[in-house]
Amino acid sequence: MKKISIKFFAVLLLLATIAIACKKEPVQGVSLDGSLLIKVGETATLMPTFIPTNAHNKNVNWESSDTNVATVDNGKVTGKAVGSTMIKVITEDGGRSAQCIVTVIQPIEPEMIWVEGGTFMMGCNDNDNECLGQEFPRHEVTLSGFYISKYMVTQKEWEAAMGRGGSADYSIGDDYPAWHTNWNSVQEYISRLNAHTGKNYRLPTEAEWEYAARGGNKSKGYKYSGSDNIEMVAWYSGNYGAPNPNPLRPVGKKMPNELGIYDMSGNMWEICSDYWGRYTDEPQTNPIGPNTNANGTRVVRGGAFYNVDFQCRVTYRLNVNPDHPSYGFRLVHPK
Repeated sequence: MKKISIKFFAVLLLLATIAIACKKEPVQGVSLDGSLLIKVGETATLMPTFIPTNAHNKNVNWESSDTNVATVDNGKVTGKAVGSTMIKVITEDGGRSAQCIVTVIQPIEPEMIWVEGGTFMMGCNDNDNECLGQEFPRHEVTLSGFYISKYMVTQKEWEAAMGRGGSADYSIGDDYPAWHTNWNSVQEYISRLNAHTGKNYRLPTEAEWEYAARGGNKSKGYKYSGSDNIEMVAWYSGNYGAPNPNPLRPVGKKMPNELGIYDMSGNMWEICSDYWGRYTDEPQTNPIGPNTNANGTRVVRGGAFYNVDFQCRVTYRLNVNPDHPSYGFRLVHPK
């Protein structure tokens, strides 16, 4: 009789536990992931989380603020065109809502130029009276071949991977340089481009940048990238055409250098992969710069529309904060 009583109470306890677990409550809230990144034509599913989890009515309605960018059907989001839209879920019980920013991308690969590997003297000539201390000592560098962007990455290419960017402070247009970038945001751009293409794009090292700017193994030893006459190859403080807000110029409007690469002098500073550091005089092969530095600063090259001519020379170098959003860039990838 005692054993039967114990079993009886155990069953009652189990039934009570089940009843409590099965008790359903009204919806008090709902949440979604805050952001979603998908490609044009790709579909991903958003899963709302209800508060409490045992809410008795989990029926919801879905809305997209811009169905030209992305549509939503029962939580399944489909990318339609490059851009951003707000996906909203609304509970049938209580009208609770949550939102997710959906960014739709379709990365564009840049046009690339092959740079044959070789050996060159990096840094400034000792007899050049425009050189600054950070351009010395001149040293021998040997590089393997690589591809480099024919042009700086454009606003069209940037927005295809990252969404709308830039500012009215500078010129805006598909063929203008993507200028409102920094070292850190460029890493995200490269990550998205590589995920889309399966390739290994990256920023050029400082040595690769200078070698390409000089014309590689076709170099004629010009002061600027492609000429000793800066007017032929660069937009700089002497010709950019003030007043603002239109100081930038579309890429490829000046003469290219010996390799057919445009705008490596002037128009917009270009970010390199290297941490900033002083040169040494030892010969180097495929150098990548210091492992780090005290301030985390990076190298930029080439000068910009607001710089004077000597700052647009192929040897001129500058260190910048990697978070500062005011630089352009071009890409490289190996053969």
